[in-house]
Amino acid sequence: DSVPVLLQNRQRAVAVSRAWLGRMAEAILSAAGAQSAELSLVLVSDRRMRSLNRRYRKKDRTTDVLAFPMHERKKGQIYFLPKRRSAAPAASVAAKSRLSRVPMILGDVVISMPAAKRQAAALGHSLCEEVARLLVHGVLHLLGYDHERSERDALLMARREKAVLRAIRSEGN
Repeated sequence: DSVPVLLQNRQRAVAVSRAWLGRMAEAILSAAGAQSAELSLVLVSDRRMRSLNRRYRKKDRTTDVLAFPMHERKKGQIYFLPKRRSAAPAASVAAKSRLSRVPMILGDVVISMPAAKRQAAALGHSLCEEVARLLVHGVLHLLGYDHERSERDALLMARREKAVLRAIRSEGN
């Protein structure tokens, strides 16, 4: 059973494979422990991204990725936890089993493809690698991670990003 990923490509500047994006999004959700979730992925131009960033974050500039969670969270609440067999709080285990039965709409991840292309070139890696990195970043925001909250939260999110990227690379995506 596959993870429902709704993909909308609203830009024409940068070509990308829809099939690859769908597989990548599913792999990322699975690696993040959110395999029962639904995700909307929207690819946009810099102009559209600047407009969204201005409207929702009051920052009048383009950015690489934005995440719009479908559900409000309490501060510091993370929905899906890493797949570990160690002692997890009982409440999170109960919540996770409840969430895994009902498909949950996480929200939207919006990626500026021109920004992704520029960053891939600047960082010396492929466009696919950069889009995967941005998608992981956006999905983790939807799951409740927030690097802007504190230095500790930034470190936690960076560690989780690395772990998810390692997991999807080991699966051959």
